[in-house]
Amino acid sequence: MGSENSQIVDASRADPIAASHADPDAGPTAPTASARRPRADAARNRERLIEAASAAFATGAKEVSLEAIARDAGVGIGTLYRHFPTRDALVEVVHRDGLATVLARADELLAEHDPATALRLWMDDYAQFVARKRGMAESLRALSQAGVIAASDTRARISDTLQKFLDAGAAAGTLRADVQAEDVAATLVGVFLASHDFPRSEQTGRMLDLVFAGIRA
Repeated sequence: MGSENSQIVDASRADPIAASHADPDAGPTAPTASARRPRADAARNRERLIEAASAAFATGAKEVSLEAIARDAGVGIGTLYRHFPTRDALVEVVHRDGLATVLARADELLAEHDPATALRLWMDDYAQFVARKRGMAESLRALSQAGVIAASDTRARISDTLQKFLDAGAAAGTLRADVQAEDVAATLVGVFLASHDFPRSEQTGRMLDLVFAGIRA
């Protein structure tokens, strides 16, 4: 009798319309629009913070405050810390994002230009990547010491990317076939270190042109 009464009470609480349309194979209820909006806003804020940090670090300034990055991203400092609890956490993401972008840029340029032109354009992109690293030097050093990132891995990936240009250029007859990718990578870093007011000066472009001229067939 008690069981029957319980069933009656449960049935009275049920929504007969919802029950008639229920799908027994359906998974968890999809998030409502209002539930999805905060997640979408959070994702946008994260991307804006990464973009703002990337632009700030690319200036080459030694001191870039997190408050300035948050302000440039149009969010509060609390929002920045929710996404990136420490400065190193933000730097790690900016570094990895920048590296992935400059590596992917090689394929884009090779698809749009002849290998020699693509390589020269990529040199400018790589210069911006290195400039961004200058603004993150202290945090990158700490991340490297902690084993979070490895400079040797970055160098290897940059050299592999340069090899794409060299192989394509050698096949096209526009770039020397006897040039080593590791030598080009080391030379480019030397240019960036020696260039006055890098990366904004005209000298950087002229020195890159000299390196490029030495690679042309």
